[in-house]
Amino acid sequence: MDLLTQWLVAIALNTVLLGLTWIAPKKLLTPAGLVHAWVLGVVLWGTLGWQGYVVMMFYFLVGSAVTRVGLAQKEAAGIAEKRSGARGPENVWGSALVATLCALAAYTVMGNEGMGNEGAALITSLLILGYVASMSTKLADTTATEIGKAYGKRTFLITTFQPVPRGTEGAVSLEGTLAGVVAAVAIALVAWAVGLITPVGVALCVIAAFIATNLESVIGATLQSNYRWLTNEMVNIVNTFIGAGVAIALGSVLL
Repeated sequence: MDLLTQWLVAIALNTVLLGLTWIAPKKLLTPAGLVHAWVLGVVLWGTLGWQGYVVMMFYFLVGSAVTRVGLAQKEAAGIAEKRSGARGPENVWGSALVATLCALAAYTVMGNEGMGNEGAALITSLLILGYVASMSTKLADTTATEIGKAYGKRTFLITTFQPVPRGTEGAVSLEGTLAGVVAAVAIALVAWAVGLITPVGVALCVIAAFIATNLESVIGATLQSNYRWLTNEMVNIVNTFIGAGVAIALGSVLL
């Protein structure tokens, strides 16, 4: 598929999906969120093809599903996501900004004819690894948080390991942590299955997601309440940036 066709397919496919989700009875995205998701979908299909798109769709569908696990219980406790989990523009880019930047950078390097083939291939593979790692990190974080809220028997503040109520910023639970690791493995395996990363890349994405997710909990426990600008969406950007950065750093040594 030539580049023009790839971008035309991206526009057409995402326009059809936008129309279908707009009229769907169950809303996973707000109206504004749908428009921003359309932009995201076009960019990802246009830059990384259907393979990159499948990874993002896997994150979106699984992330939306785990958000609704135990929703009534979480709403009663006041710890559920706002709008019953429907994503707005801030959620779309908080989750996917780093991944989008990795995808655009990989696309730019692939199209740089002045760079040697070997060097371009290595940089591209590292950027794609960063793309997958950022999404592995976000899905691990979302899953750990939502499963921990719903099923965590004991939750602890990550910095002191003192018991705290479910939903506390920086709180972790065994149930949530294990669920987050499973989620990171699952999305990394999807990326491997569609040919974006190698088996070694799967391991690197899982390691990066585990490190980044725990650092995100530390940020939530120590910094988030002290700075008004450090919103959940901003923390998500930092979290996915760490995940992508760790994977790229490890990949530059091991791949």
